Amino acid sequence: MAFVDYYKVLGIDKTASADDIKKAYRKLARKYHPDVNPNDNEAKQRFQEINEANEVLSDPEKRKKYDQYGEHWQHGEGYEKAQQQYRQSQSNGGNPFGAGGNPFGGGGSHEYTGNFDDGQFSDFFEQMFGSRRGGGRQSTFRGQDLNAELSLTLQEAYTTHQQTFNINGKSIRITIHAGVEDGQKIKLKGYGGEGINGGPKGDLYITINITPDARFKRQGNDLYTTLDIDLYTAILGGEATLDTFGGKVKLKIKAESQNGAKMRLKGKGFPLYRKEGEFGDLYVTLNIQMPNNLSAEEKALFQQLKDLKH
Repeated sequence: MAFVDYYKVLGIDKTASADDIKKAYRKLARKYHPDVNPNDNEAKQRFQEINEANEVLSDPEKRKKYDQYGEHWQHGEGYEKAQQQYRQSQSNGGNPFGAGGNPFGGGGSHEYTGNFDDGQFSDFFEQMFGSRRGGGRQSTFRGQDLNAELSLTLQEAYTTHQQTFNINGKSIRITIHAGVEDGQKIKLKGYGGEGINGGPKGDLYITINITPDARFKRQGNDLYTTLDIDLYTAILGGEATLDTFGGKVKLKIKAESQNGAKMRLKGKGFPLYRKEGEFGDLYVTLNIQMPNNLSAEEKALFQQLKDLKH
């Protein structure tokens, strides 16, 4: 039988602590457990190797013998006894192999196999999976957590609504609350992978991706936008209409407003997440549009204005 490096099986160094061994074993055992990999012979063989490696390395005495004797670790104790008897017989001047030529003493033929029961598992293994003989309790494992992404427009993130999407062939309908942020994770408890041995299901984590909006920029719960107004409204004052996520808003433009002037609309920004009726602010930057294609009469009027200023 080929020598199996138990340290490589568990993916750990020879200096690994008992806690390192336990963590490595638990991770691999969950990955290759037959319940997770039905009808997979390769996974079943890997699972057996992992159990064997853990049974030896998690036991300080067995690990010590394994480190000392390698592939012959199970017969190490017999080898030590034979060596001890040999040295004793040599010191007494007797037969170096004991009575009858048997290195283990006695006159008959004996075979030393060591005191190891293949049906016995380490305490840690029994706690996790139960006895191989079927008498132990099967431990339960929580299912794997799953991750998914959901893309929303800024308009969709502005209002509370429901979204339906598929995860592993299952249709899931969830409520997206107004004010959700880009990159925010939503946890759906019990919507993850199936548990093992009747264990609870894992959870589903949905990451929200909000696509950029052409009109509004969001910073926290505040919104920023620009509003184009004509030169005459900027000079004389008047009203302008702005389309927002919450509907149309009429703005009063002060006379002699300057290009780049900012206006703050309190409570007209983005809704606060799961806080009904609370909103950030909306900041509007005025962008004055210069007139073009002026008629001769219009140019004459502008000339008159220029002359009045001088």
